[in-house]
Amino acid sequence: MRAKSESPAVSPDGSSASKTEAKAAVEPLTFREKLEVGRFVVSVEVDPPHGLGARRAIEGTRLLKEAGVDVINVGDSPTAKIRMSPLAMSTLLMREVGVEIVMHYTTRDRNAMAIHSDMVGAHVLGIRNILCLRGDPPSVGGYTDIVGVWDVSAVGLMRFLKLLNDGVDFTGKSVGRQASFLIGASANLNADPLEPELRLMRRKVEAGAHFFVTQNVFEEKKLETFLEQAAKFKRPVIVGVLPLANPRHAEFLATEVPGMYLPEKVRERMRKAGEENGPKEGAAMARDFIALCRAKAAGVYLVPSFGRYEIVAELVSEVQR
Repeated sequence: MRAKSESPAVSPDGSSASKTEAKAAVEPLTFREKLEVGRFVVSVEVDPPHGLGARRAIEGTRLLKEAGVDVINVGDSPTAKIRMSPLAMSTLLMREVGVEIVMHYTTRDRNAMAIHSDMVGAHVLGIRNILCLRGDPPSVGGYTDIVGVWDVSAVGLMRFLKLLNDGVDFTGKSVGRQASFLIGASANLNADPLEPELRLMRRKVEAGAHFFVTQNVFEEKKLETFLEQAAKFKRPVIVGVLPLANPRHAEFLATEVPGMYLPEKVRERMRKAGEENGPKEGAAMARDFIALCRAKAAGVYLVPSFGRYEIVAELVSEVQR
């Protein structure tokens, strides 16, 4: 199913989709190919477990695959909460479920040597899509006695991957052959003012970013303004959409999560829905944003609330019909 767009689709390298029209005759199979031909992509976040049991995440991923998800995003200790490594979780889901992965990777916890080791290992294991992130400070997760590393910035990680795609490491030493990473970058469409964020996006494009994934959005005007401004970078933008679960969930995101913005009208809508009707109302709002994104963005990045994969799988199925 191809997205209806008001402007020409943009491939990950910044070229017009018309240049890849010949490829459209062949059904795109990979995440990269779908972006290249302008197909509307649906991705879903699956977070690794805190402990040793990954059964829930595996079963949730199977459900999402059956619903028609294009790619699974594996988080890297999101909100600085300790979890299984994204490399291990990505490999596990590929092996057990047979899905394509976008592996999140934060520079918070590793120095340059560890990053190189992980990226080479990921490539050898078949992981090609990397979302480069800075990562929240450990204090956000409640770990006041842990110090972040940040030897390399998120932009620096993109440069690392670009060098690996050229066949060398960050010291200029050959790695034997060219890698084939698809480099992802984050973007905060809730930033106010927006201009500093746009400048950072330009730096990320210059560093090698092929596509962007945004923070979750809850205001139509912010989304439209951001997409208009981001169009100049000629990179696919995949928009974060999070179905709210209940009023408490909305209030927590609005007051406790960095980079999140929930307008009062959204919070009031969830208050009126109450605990019982909260999931239904949250899904309805998510559908509205998915519809808006179909016309203006390269895809959506759905985030299950509290591991409620069933609700997100239903949304995925609706989009892929």
